[in-house]
Amino acid sequence: MRLDELLDELQARIDAARGTRDRVHSLLEAVMSVGSELDLAQVLRRIMEAAALLVDAEYAALGVIGPDGRTLSQFLTVGLTEKEIAEIGPLPAGHGLLGQLIRDPEPLRLSDLGAHPSSYGFPAHHPPMRTFLGVPIRVRDEVFGNLYLTDKRGGHDFDAEDESVISTLSVAAGVAIDNARLYEASRRQQRWLQANTEITNGLLSGTPRLEVLELIARRAREISDARLADVSVPVDGGASLVIELTIGADDPRPGLVLPADGTLSGAAYRAGEPVSTTDLAEDDRYRAGPPRFEGLGPAVAVPLGTAAEDTRGVLLLAREAGAPVFTDEELQPLLAFAGQAALALELAERRSDAEQLALLEDRDRIARDLHDLAIQRLFATGMTLQSAARLVEHAGAAERVQRAVGDLDETIKIIRSTIFGLRAREDETGPSLRARVARAVGEAGTTLGFPPRLSMEGLLDTDVPEAVADHVMAVLAETLSNAARHSHATRVEVTLQATADEAILTVADNGRGIPSGGRRSGLRNLAERAVSVGGELDIHTPAEGGSRLVWRAPLNPGSRA
Repeated sequence: MRLDELLDELQARIDAARGTRDRVHSLLEAVMSVGSELDLAQVLRRIMEAAALLVDAEYAALGVIGPDGRTLSQFLTVGLTEKEIAEIGPLPAGHGLLGQLIRDPEPLRLSDLGAHPSSYGFPAHHPPMRTFLGVPIRVRDEVFGNLYLTDKRGGHDFDAEDESVISTLSVAAGVAIDNARLYEASRRQQRWLQANTEITNGLLSGTPRLEVLELIARRAREISDARLADVSVPVDGGASLVIELTIGADDPRPGLVLPADGTLSGAAYRAGEPVSTTDLAEDDRYRAGPPRFEGLGPAVAVPLGTAAEDTRGVLLLAREAGAPVFTDEELQPLLAFAGQAALALELAERRSDAEQLALLEDRDRIARDLHDLAIQRLFATGMTLQSAARLVEHAGAAERVQRAVGDLDETIKIIRSTIFGLRAREDETGPSLRARVARAVGEAGTTLGFPPRLSMEGLLDTDVPEAVADHVMAVLAETLSNAARHSHATRVEVTLQATADEAILTVADNGRGIPSGGRRSGLRNLAERAVSVGGELDIHTPAEGGSRLVWRAPLNPGSRA
């Protein structure tokens, strides 16, 4: 009997030694498996799978601690199906028992996790769990997250050996996570550098400003794994922002005007520094403007400029709900990229100034040629016809010659008006009506999302009095603003004419037309402006739809009053 007992004890020790050897071998295999992966998402999944296998746990989870150090920014699971995860609902944020390891990052073993004082219980549709083992994962000197294991198969409790194995794995996991993060950071940095090079090449090759902005937004969205990227620029002295372009949104809204107060982009513009949120769709601080962030979570807005007073726009990036938040490591290259974007805007403005200067010089040349060549020849031709008219005895022929002389005089007046418009300098004579209208229509393209069509005829800069010109500009601004806010048009046409008697402004669009109800104070103001100078306002809906507004004013204000 004694010999049998000794043999049984020897066999038990042999089995234990074999089991320990096999477990050490499995641990080494797990460490090698975890350490061989460089993609962070794959590293985290392999850690959970290896941990569950080593201690024979039915469920494993890994919670990544967020930037605030108090909650979980990510929660990954193994052992639950997609259907079960969907039925459970929102993933844990780090409260209750899971928060215990965040507050006290030390290994924790429980025979019944429901009996722990910090346990909140399980949500509906959550599978029952009893035994628990939690171990923190440290990356260098910081706690990256926690590894949670539940329900050891066979109904057993997790023992000290299980805790030792998982603690050893957590050390290897910390090294693997650090390597993956470094590799990911280096790859991201390389992509940012490539994007900067691409943008610089685009700038040097003369790519239009809007195309450069689109390239900036597209590359920033790709590199940061964002679902949405948009660029907004300040209007109304910085009180509002208008979205100039949108990349990746389900409902793109270029031209949408947003208040600076109560929006993430506005906060970044006002502060002159990046502003982030962990949940853009649910953040009560940024609820201004129409709802447009459904399904979005972590987001960051970065000003495009080197200082608050020099901000030319804002780049907004937003990820899917539940995605990782933007970290400080991600913001540093993003800030450098935003500086490159600001440089792109500045260079585009300088190029526009240079083109404008070249245009002005060309206009001076055209004006000089018109004056020195065309007018002098027309004047000489008119003098010749006047002299010849005295020699014409036929009354009808003489009348025709005089009429031709009158036409030449009128042509000379038109050319002189054109020369005056070409040579006018805004800093000396104030902006001409043509220039003011062209600028207003050009700026309206930002809020409309497309450039309106513009046509101008007649002696606008010489025959239209200043008072009437001011009314024309006010009416034009109001009608273009209404088209941007209410009409939902895809085409707007602006025509300004100066006839011999009156100035006529026509604005037509293919939108929803003039609503029958609602506030009409804007239209009433336009009508009052027309009446105040003896003119009239006519609004109607063409047969093909849309609206057509015609505003008239005599060139001699008060002549019709």
